Amino acid sequence: MLKIDSRKTSRKKFRIALLTGGPSLERGISMNSARSVLDHLGSQGVEIIPIYFNEQKKAYKISTAQLYSNTPSDFDFKLNKFSKELSESELIKVLKSVTIVFPVIHGSFGEDGELQSFLEKNNIPFIGSGSVSCKKVFDKFKANEYIKSLGFYAPQSILLKITNSEKEIKKKVQDFWKNQKINRAMVKPASGGSSIGVFSVENKKDTIKSINTLFSKRMDTRVVVEPFVEGKEFTVIILQNRFNMPVAILPTEMEMDYDQHQFFDFRKKYLPTRQVTYHCPPRFSNEIIEKIQIEAEQLFSVFGMRDFARFDGFLLPDGNVWFADFNPISGMEQNSFLFQQSSRIGLSHQDLLRFIVNNACLRRNISRLIENPFLDEKFTRRGGRKILAVLFGGDTAEKQVSLMSGTNVWLKLRGSMVYKPHPYLLVEEKEVWELPYSYILNHTVEEIIKNAEKAPKDIKRLFFLIEKVKIKLFLQKTDATEDFFMPKKHTLNKIFKKYSHIFLALHGGIGEDGTIQRILEKNKIKYNGSDSFTSKLCMDKWLTNEVISQANFKGIGVAPHILLKVKDIPKLSNDKTKEAYWVMLLKTLGTKTIIAKPRGDGCSAGVVRLFNKKDLATYISFIKNKHSVATPGTFTHQSSIIQMPEGEIADIIFESFIETDKLKISGGKISHIRKNGYVEMTVGVIEEKLAYGRGGRLKALSPSITVAEETILSIEEKFQGGTGVNITPPPTEIISQKNINKVKKSIELVAKKLGIRGYARIDIFVQIKTGNIIVIEINTLPGLTPSTVIYHQALAENEPMFPKKFLELITENKE
Repeated sequence: MLKIDSRKTSRKKFRIALLTGGPSLERGISMNSARSVLDHLGSQGVEIIPIYFNEQKKAYKISTAQLYSNTPSDFDFKLNKFSKELSESELIKVLKSVTIVFPVIHGSFGEDGELQSFLEKNNIPFIGSGSVSCKKVFDKFKANEYIKSLGFYAPQSILLKITNSEKEIKKKVQDFWKNQKINRAMVKPASGGSSIGVFSVENKKDTIKSINTLFSKRMDTRVVVEPFVEGKEFTVIILQNRFNMPVAILPTEMEMDYDQHQFFDFRKKYLPTRQVTYHCPPRFSNEIIEKIQIEAEQLFSVFGMRDFARFDGFLLPDGNVWFADFNPISGMEQNSFLFQQSSRIGLSHQDLLRFIVNNACLRRNISRLIENPFLDEKFTRRGGRKILAVLFGGDTAEKQVSLMSGTNVWLKLRGSMVYKPHPYLLVEEKEVWELPYSYILNHTVEEIIKNAEKAPKDIKRLFFLIEKVKIKLFLQKTDATEDFFMPKKHTLNKIFKKYSHIFLALHGGIGEDGTIQRILEKNKIKYNGSDSFTSKLCMDKWLTNEVISQANFKGIGVAPHILLKVKDIPKLSNDKTKEAYWVMLLKTLGTKTIIAKPRGDGCSAGVVRLFNKKDLATYISFIKNKHSVATPGTFTHQSSIIQMPEGEIADIIFESFIETDKLKISGGKISHIRKNGYVEMTVGVIEEKLAYGRGGRLKALSPSITVAEETILSIEEKFQGGTGVNITPPPTEIISQKNINKVKKSIELVAKKLGIRGYARIDIFVQIKTGNIIVIEINTLPGLTPSTVIYHQALAENEPMFPKKFLELITENKE
């Protein structure tokens, strides 16, 4: 144990080295976790020193600003230019200079014991389980066999190695299917997490194919095959109290349809989706919940784990509980299971991380602890923080993104010395829910509403389960600061009467089309973003295109487009009608393929590239029949889910497809394959406030080049950390600084013409040789999710503006 003399350290600031990145496919999720730790410990006065490990496990000391990138690919290629690789001795020196080290690297290197072994070897105190424990739990096959030997339930499974011959693999698989008498199996890497590389198969042939796929892609050198379990899936967080006793929090049940090979995959884990519903506590009897908690605590002790962990498992029809996966470093996204379950017992994000860090310090004889600054006099002084409501949700296709934006705004402003936010969920018929802390962390709007509606029925049972956990954790009065209250439903008008300032985190619908803005203006209530006229204009993609086109700005244009009313489009039921309509569109737009989009939705909802007449007919059918999702393969070359707009769509815009150059980032290098000389960019705009509180000049932030996996950015790539790539600012080897400056001036012209106020985001195509732009879309209330691109751009300014400061500024602009 490393002992530190409290007399020498008590006056020093609490410093944490935050280890992130790593070589695994989970490095993007690691960035999300690091960002949460930075937000919620940084807001408590802790100094965070981020150390990033690249794919080769080389360490770099990076800026806290880089943690707000979507993925490591956003800055990997810039590491050698702007960061210095640390030698082993330099790394050790940095790690020994801090109070404690916090590893948040998921997957190999971070959770397999390698990193922990390095820290232990050099007597560096760190948070989390030690190397021996990590090594035991990381290998799924070995962990499964070990717990089975101790008497815990686990199904039979087989292990395949990359060194096995094709004949050996075939025989093992055939024997397994025969002996286990199964009709469905799961194939997964022996190590790794986040459901990456997991296959659901229903025959021996597909099992062998999946095994070979994992080996050929070098996702692992060992693969596990296990029976598909017909049970109820759950996950549970375990925290260690100050007496070193493990305490399992309330488990979460994941409800989903297992037909058509559905399982709890990467997308369901990390993006709001109605394909999975979470229940915390689970819909199990209290006896089953207690059984899960007790066995989880026993396994935590058996493996010799420390501080915290997350276990995933199944409740089987016969009552057996199978713990299938052990995560020594649980994901820490803002609405992750770690925070969701902890919030049920009254712990905020700050409370939980403070609890984990302080108890880890006590276990390692580090006397300096983090104090709760939110109990300080300056937070409770007379005339303290300004009260404002944060409004999010709605009933559009963008409501889940709005939930992410609103939750993030609320959480970040909770750490503000200027504003005190109160969250409200907008639902249909202009009603809002006032919600307790824990309910806001649900994954979807639908989940929140359902939980709020059944809260009176659930509260008695919840209270019993919660109090048991709190007693076992031995929580002190200041440990858990979020008291539960019964959700309350109000009219929107009541909220407007109660608050003089409202932060709009709504996307689409009445939140962005000028409707709510008009009401707020009428009632003289301050709000963020543009006024009602500009909001209505920019929500209408067709009208926005017309205004920009008619302005005749040099070097600024829009794609050729045509507007059709859905009711006027005939039923495309036969080839002749399909062909006629398709040929008409191609000739009108002068293009080979077409982009179709609703006139008034955003966030890529319903935006589809059409390659042929069949795609056209399918698209029209989906719009008319109000399908909410287009599954992969619905349209030509479509490999991922497309969210469709919700409700009635009156008009569709068809426009020419603009082919862009191919940009790819691999191995820390960016490659550029030229096509038509266009690249897609997104540019944030912010209003610089003048003296005496007057509105000021519109300033374009540093543009970002967006790199999409397909031809159209998905919702994940736009808003979900760990997916998508945004390069900010654009590398000068792709576009000159002169043309970047030209782009920024053009954006400022467009924003001024449209009457943008406060802030906005403008998506464009840029001709890299000339700097000319084609405007795609204007967002007057752009996404404000944890890793959204506008934060990257604000951080790229000469005076970097961190997300909390950015949110304070766009709120202050309306003071």
